Amino acid sequence: MDQKELRLLESRCIQEEPPECAAACPIHIDARAFIANVSQGKWEEAWKILRKTMPFPGILGRICDAPCKERCKRREAGQAIEIGMLERACVKTQAPKQRIYPLPEKDKRIAVVTGKLSGLTAAWDLSRKGYKVTVFEMGAELGENLLSMPKEILPHDMVREEIDILFSLGVEAVLNSSVEDEKFLADLLSRFDAVYLPPPWPSPINGEGMVMPVQAPPLPLREGIEGRGREKLFSEGFLHYNPKSPVWQAAEGRWAATSIDRYLQKVSLTAGREKDGPFPTRLYTNIDNVPYALAVKPLDSESGYTPEEAIQEASRCLHCECLECVKACSYLDHFGSYPRKYAREIYNNSSIVAGARQANKLVNSCNLCGLCETVCPENFAMQTLCLKARRDMVQKGKMPPSAHEFALLDMQFSNSDQFAMAMHEPGHESSAYIFFPGCQVCASSPGKVKSVYAHLRQTLTGGVGLMLGCCSAPAFWAGEEELFQKQSSMWQSKWVDLGRPQIILACSTCYKIFKTYLQEAPIISLWSILDETGLPHDFTVLKDAAPLALHDPCTTRYESALQTNVRNLLQKMGQPFLELKAKREHAECCGFGGLMQNANPDLAKTVIKRLAGQSLADYVTYCAVCRDNLAGAGKRTVHILDLIFREDSEPDPAARKRPGWSQRQENRLRLKNNLLNELWAKGGEDTKQNDRVVLNISSEVWQVLEDRRILVTDLEEVIRHAETGGRKFFNPDSGHFKTSLKLYNTTFWVEYMPSDDGFTIYNAYSHRMVVSA
Repeated sequence: MDQKELRLLESRCIQEEPPECAAACPIHIDARAFIANVSQGKWEEAWKILRKTMPFPGILGRICDAPCKERCKRREAGQAIEIGMLERACVKTQAPKQRIYPLPEKDKRIAVVTGKLSGLTAAWDLSRKGYKVTVFEMGAELGENLLSMPKEILPHDMVREEIDILFSLGVEAVLNSSVEDEKFLADLLSRFDAVYLPPPWPSPINGEGMVMPVQAPPLPLREGIEGRGREKLFSEGFLHYNPKSPVWQAAEGRWAATSIDRYLQKVSLTAGREKDGPFPTRLYTNIDNVPYALAVKPLDSESGYTPEEAIQEASRCLHCECLECVKACSYLDHFGSYPRKYAREIYNNSSIVAGARQANKLVNSCNLCGLCETVCPENFAMQTLCLKARRDMVQKGKMPPSAHEFALLDMQFSNSDQFAMAMHEPGHESSAYIFFPGCQVCASSPGKVKSVYAHLRQTLTGGVGLMLGCCSAPAFWAGEEELFQKQSSMWQSKWVDLGRPQIILACSTCYKIFKTYLQEAPIISLWSILDETGLPHDFTVLKDAAPLALHDPCTTRYESALQTNVRNLLQKMGQPFLELKAKREHAECCGFGGLMQNANPDLAKTVIKRLAGQSLADYVTYCAVCRDNLAGAGKRTVHILDLIFREDSEPDPAARKRPGWSQRQENRLRLKNNLLNELWAKGGEDTKQNDRVVLNISSEVWQVLEDRRILVTDLEEVIRHAETGGRKFFNPDSGHFKTSLKLYNTTFWVEYMPSDDGFTIYNAYSHRMVVSA
């Protein structure tokens, strides 16, 4: 990803777009931050927010007409926030001390004609930029028009106090100026480097150098101004300027100051000024669950809000932001930021040539489910960014083995001769269909696989073959493109060798992988087959069953027909069910997708806990891993196959525990051997069974092995090596042995002691890493 791609990607995330109030304000006060401080009674902080953008906050804060209210999102669920009244409540409190640091003095002199608010603002901004500014006032006192306002609205001492700041910045004032004298303007143009003429100066005609945003045409110069100097003259030029609005007057002065500054620096007056003045914002704020609330009415309408009333009114603010993806995704929330910033972190991580890559955890923790893209108003796809970064790390040899190795080894087991197979239906030399249950259904509930296969053979004609293995999703998720392509080619070849039958898929992840990367093959979900051909027996037993909450696997997000098939099956069985809020295209991941469970186990636990907490009812799902992960989190959950092929030996399938990592491999191994023996009379046998080491493992140690992803077969290999000549340490106090062995990229350590029938395991740990030379 180059800088251009990064900028484009960052722009897709709208979290940093301004809220409507700030975008609608002519001078872009950060009303959201201001109101947030008011709501907490932080008056000094609120003052600082006003001072950051607002000229003369003691004046303008009292008379601002708050045009931003018209675009306040709160009005869509009640009434707009009374921002102007909150500003007045703030500036009535004690102002914190302020020190103003102007830029170094410049050698350019600027004349501002009239001391009205627009002229005073121009003088304020230009003097802070270091220019020498002289204000020419027709009256006897600077700010005379402001002093004509009622004292109850605008105290005169406040006006003078604020204007005194101009004098502290070096601004000079020439009072009682004869601005209507014919020679006055010509004299200014001859003595000053730029001249600003705010209202009520007669509109100039025919000229250049006007104050204007990009979309407004320039106003011409005044009649009689000819020759040299005319390019120095600036006047108001905003198309939608409201002369009666104090904040618009201040904005005119600010735009003038910007234009004059650019003119004197010899840069474009118009470039990059699309957001001078109000502009549309792309920020999305969801108000679906915002309660209706009217504005707080002050007890004394003339005095305005008391501090307590202001805090109450400010508390109605929505503090507009998007964060739709962060609210929907525990992964995005976990790292404490949002996609725009994550994109920058990932870009920087990929750019590192030497040294630690601090964002590896961020890259590898994404479950690649695509929920962020679904909920984002701009379709920002975090999963695409993370997958691309993983592929880049793999290609550069920078992917740490600890992130994905365990899952890749499990995939390797599933696609090895120990489990993988592809056979025609017994007694058939061709297949109209091939059943591919997927590795995780076989690992979770091998008996259900046998039941499904038997039912399909009875129901469908033309031969139903069987193909066992892993669709290679782990390689895809890990960014191992070469390995994934190799595995995909293997399945392509097996499918061709079987005569190109239609593939029946029981796993939604397999369905997604085959649909995307085995496009030649016609595929159909098991749920569609069962929905079309009927259920294996009568289900009246379920008519009085308690409702189950239906969880859609995240890999079915865009498979609405498949989702409907499952709902049809539940209805046909008479099984009542409830819809979760996170359903169909908004389905949430169980923590297995994208190999999150391997790269960030703690985050995966948070993800599954969130999913399990969406309903108090027992769950039903049609993904084996979702079922097992929910069960592992203590959530009573059934797979839909548990309902369709109910077994008398399992009266409460929702109580079935999640099989451990070792048991999952054992289940696959035994399933293949049983099928070969029972259906094909092939004499399937685990060639390693005769060489197994008997291990005695307590439940506490089993949990340690699960958390550390250590398989029983790994422990057997380590102990076998130690007991046949390898090195081992002996602890005379405990009588325990400790030994280690490196298998693949993993070094395993085991603490054990011989027992009558084998070995007792007391502890085990491992570390997956590659030590560079």
